[in-house]
Amino acid sequence: MTRRVAVTGIGIVAPGGMGVPAFWDLLAAGRTATRGITFFDPAGLRSRIAAECDFEPAALGLDAEQTARCDRYIQFALVAGAEAVRDAGLDLARENPWRVGVSLGTAVGGTTRLEHDYVLVSHHGQRWDVDPQQAGPHLHRAFAPSTLAATVAEEFGARGPVQTVSTGCTSGLDAVGYAFHTVQEGRADLCIAGASDSPISPITMACFDAIKATSPNNDDPAHASRPFDADRDGFVMGEGGAVLVLEELQHARARGARVYCELGGYATFGNAYHMTGLTREGLEMARAIEAALDHARLDGTAIDYVNAHGSGTQQNDRHETAAVKRALGPHAYDTPMSSIKSMVGHSLGAIGAIELVACVLALAHQTVPPTANYETPDPECDLDYVPRTARARKLDSVLSVGSGFGGFQSAVVLTRPREKTR
Repeated sequence: MTRRVAVTGIGIVAPGGMGVPAFWDLLAAGRTATRGITFFDPAGLRSRIAAECDFEPAALGLDAEQTARCDRYIQFALVAGAEAVRDAGLDLARENPWRVGVSLGTAVGGTTRLEHDYVLVSHHGQRWDVDPQQAGPHLHRAFAPSTLAATVAEEFGARGPVQTVSTGCTSGLDAVGYAFHTVQEGRADLCIAGASDSPISPITMACFDAIKATSPNNDDPAHASRPFDADRDGFVMGEGGAVLVLEELQHARARGARVYCELGGYATFGNAYHMTGLTREGLEMARAIEAALDHARLDGTAIDYVNAHGSGTQQNDRHETAAVKRALGPHAYDTPMSSIKSMVGHSLGAIGAIELVACVLALAHQTVPPTANYETPDPECDLDYVPRTARARKLDSVLSVGSGFGGFQSAVVLTRPREKTR
């Protein structure tokens, strides 16, 4: 018998407010959390706006030692993980640690600390022969992406399969997808899964400036992120972290856990085409959607809501629209599809996990979050993008999709809990 996988806990650090209640309040109200960059002086950058988290480590339970040794993105994961474990009602001391796994994603890892310390050791870039005495004692931790999952595993005593996933902007979806396989295949009974990134730094902003992927609408940051809108001009950088507790369904029921939903299917493919480019036809994303639906044993007509990647770039939005139409057929026109990046920005590797938490909450509240700032239709993007206002709707099955630099295309299907195996 195939092991079924439930979501029993969620936790989040996101722009606009800390924790799950504040996150859902922002989405349901259609508010945006984008603003001018405050973390550093962005003068000289083409895009000087971002969706920043008002994050205070001590107020959120991290001690001075954790704050000193952990880069910002790992702090996000620790806080989101603690909320998810509490939400799941887990007493990890009662669990077999060899049956508890960790799967976390990140696109740019310890960039924040790497850049900060490089400035110190190079005397603001003036010296080629760097001075290692100026480096912080934890610089090596920022250098190794594996530090993310290892730190969270240490915090929660998880001795099962532990992995860090880095597949660009699909890292969050893929980390949760790999955790799904880990539980479904019997290698763990539960898995702490999600993603985290803190990319709002000069080097990261400069990278996306160079390819003109981010919005230059610096005079109106609240309305700069406009997925699927004809007047969109790029995405708005964000940051954050999200964690889901994935648990074998019978294990969850045996301990009386609340089951938010089931994770029914996951798939990922590459396009072998271009580092940043996407085809208009959407073949690769459509294939991921179809494979995830097949994994979940669902027909495309069963999908009640599509949580879009919806970055707000022309090629992404058109590629994604074509993929959904190809995979869902005529049903695509009857299916609401929205992008929460319009409200919380694009936090690179973290966003897929953040969007999955939004999907879990959409199922729980039977409400589709909106695409904020959607005003002017694009003739090439002709689906129902839920403009500006959240919409009550009966939801049984939802689809979340992602597209990542490097050609990664991923899809996850979530369903309301069912009594019998599909």
